[in-house]
Amino acid sequence: MRTRTFALTAVTSVACGAALLGPAALPATADVPVPDTAPDTRVGPAPGDVEDPAVSADPAVSADPAVSAEELLAEVRSCRQISRGKYRTDANRSKATVPVCGTTDAVFWKADMDIDCDGRKTKACNTRTDPYFQPQTAFQTSRGKPLDSARLPFVVVPGPGPIWDYRKSGLTGGTVVAVIHKGEVRYAVIGDTGPAGIIGEGSYALAQELAIDPHPTTGGAASGVTYIAFKDSRISPIESRAKAERRGEELARAFVGRE
Repeated sequence: MRTRTFALTAVTSVACGAALLGPAALPATADVPVPDTAPDTRVGPAPGDVEDPAVSADPAVSADPAVSAEELLAEVRSCRQISRGKYRTDANRSKATVPVCGTTDAVFWKADMDIDCDGRKTKACNTRTDPYFQPQTAFQTSRGKPLDSARLPFVVVPGPGPIWDYRKSGLTGGTVVAVIHKGEVRYAVIGDTGPAGIIGEGSYALAQELAIDPHPTTGGAASGVTYIAFKDSRISPIESRAKAERRGEELARAFVGRE
């Protein structure tokens, strides 16, 4: 992740005049491909994942409805702040408004979603589509390679700093996170870190999953995204979408009292 202004700000700035953008004017966006599959049509594991027959065949798993956004949001209505201060949502925001809150089993925050396109270079994520592109992520795959932000749903957490140190809250690379936006719930992992004073960012693939525009410079969501990171829930390998979804649903059930 890089320090950037919120993607939608770029659109507004163009409308107000190129002079407002300064020397870091953003490129045209036509090179970013349109995803072939709608985010909510995913079924089963991603390519490369190995499905667990025992889990798939378990009647208790299949019979119990998935935990809803409403159930999860009901558990995070009030905030017991664990951060020493609050975070800004974007580099160009002077006011810090987002606290990190804690429960016995999870850490959560409510913010925007900027798009992280760092890691493996792909057709969607590269220096042409993203002027801030970096070819690495804070956490790597089981083979020691950068994560693929165009394929793996992951969340970016602020780097350790005076406001909050995610490591002291039982979080690390591969920690399972429930991400909620407009009534939809998707499960991701912590995959990258960002500036110590800014919060609210997810990978290109996570944005797609939540029907958020994934474009790294003009996409994202200005607000309304809830991130619930479950303590001590690291999965391995970090790149397994199937494991993140299965473990996420298990943790969510426990979190809302549906064990």
